[in-house]
Amino acid sequence: MLMSIPLATFLTNLPMPLHGRFVPAGFPSPADDYLEGEIDLATFLIERPSSTFVMRVSGQSMTGAGIMDGDYIIVDRSVTARHGHIVVANCSGDMTIKRLHILARGRAVLRAEHPDFPEFVICEETPAEVWGVVVATFRKTL
Repeated sequence: MLMSIPLATFLTNLPMPLHGRFVPAGFPSPADDYLEGEIDLATFLIERPSSTFVMRVSGQSMTGAGIMDGDYIIVDRSVTARHGHIVVANCSGDMTIKRLHILARGRAVLRAEHPDFPEFVICEETPAEVWGVVVATFRKTL
């Protein structure tokens, strides 16, 4: 289940200092303090506000892609979905987030990124509509 949040909640002009160094994920490296400039997170994350929505993820089906229960996703409806994209799809009236796989002969499958969840084959008997493409994810850690 996905919950939609009004985009206006996130569209504020709040430039943040951008540190010019990458943060090592291994052993710490001494680094000089160096500011590269500023980054406006709304502008960085949302290219087309009129076609972009923020949604909250519920469930475990995309944990293999690093998308956890409670995470926020930014979904752009103007992006054309392609093979391998993570998408929000309407399947029989329910919204879901899955990875799109386009197979031979125009067939398509929505696959979870968790082994406990089945794939959803898109066909006449089980139609689905790609609602939008996930362009970013984020979460608060505290």
